[in-house]
Amino acid sequence: MNKQLQIFTNGFIKENPLLVLNIGLCSSLGVTTSIFNGLGMGMGMLFVLLMSEIVISIFRKLIPSAIRLPVFIIIIAAFTTIVQLVLQAYVESLYDALGVFLPLIVVNCIIMGRVEAFASKNNTGNSILDALGMGLGYTFVLVLISFFRELLGGGTLMSGTPLMITLIPENYRIGMFNSAPGGFLVFGFLAAIVQFVKYILAKKEGKKLAPPKVHDCSACSSACGLQKNKENVEKEESK
Repeated sequence: MNKQLQIFTNGFIKENPLLVLNIGLCSSLGVTTSIFNGLGMGMGMLFVLLMSEIVISIFRKLIPSAIRLPVFIIIIAAFTTIVQLVLQAYVESLYDALGVFLPLIVVNCIIMGRVEAFASKNNTGNSILDALGMGLGYTFVLVLISFFRELLGGGTLMSGTPLMITLIPENYRIGMFNSAPGGFLVFGFLAAIVQFVKYILAKKEGKKLAPPKVHDCSACSSACGLQKNKENVEKEESK
C-alpha cells in the first residue's frame, strides 16, 4: 500500500476517530437520533476539517509556533461559522436539530488533533487525503449509529426528509434508543465488533493484539510532538 492510500484509509480503519481513537464522542452520540442528522453533522465536520487542513498546511511554515493553537482555532472557527450560516439559510431544520453541537465543531478533538498532528507538519496534498479519510470515516460511523438508533427507536429511516419510510410499527419500537443510553449501547456494540475484527486479523497474521501496558505518549501512533516535548522537559530538569 503506497503512502497516499495509507493516509486516506487510516481514518476508515486503523485510526477511525470514533471507533478506534474514541474522540469526538459527545457530538456523535448527541446528534445520531436520525440518519439525516448524522449525515448533516458528518458533512459539516468534513467540510471544516478539509478546509482547515488545507489552509494550515499551506501556511504551516509561516505560523509562529508560540501562537499556533490560537491561529488554528481562528481558522477552524471561520469555517465552522460558514457551515452554520449555510445551514441556517438553506437547511433550517437540520440547523435546529444539530443545535449546540454545530458551533462546538470549533473545539472538536478530531479537528484540533488532525490540524496539530498532521496538517501543520505535512504538505497540502497529503493533508487533503488525511482530511477526507478522517472526515468520511467519521461520517460513516455517524450514519451507521444513526441507522440503528432511528430504526430501532423510531421505526423509520430518513425521518424529516421526503425519503422517510416507516419499517417498524409504533408498538414494537424501543424508545431507549432515542436517548443517551441507547446511543452508548449502539456505539459499544460497534466498537466491540471493530476490536473483534482487529483481533481476528492479528491472529491470522500471527500477531498478538493487546492493550498498551502503559498509557502514555509511547502507546500513541499520533505524531503530535507531545512525547518530544516531554523528553525536552525531562532533559532540562536533569540539568
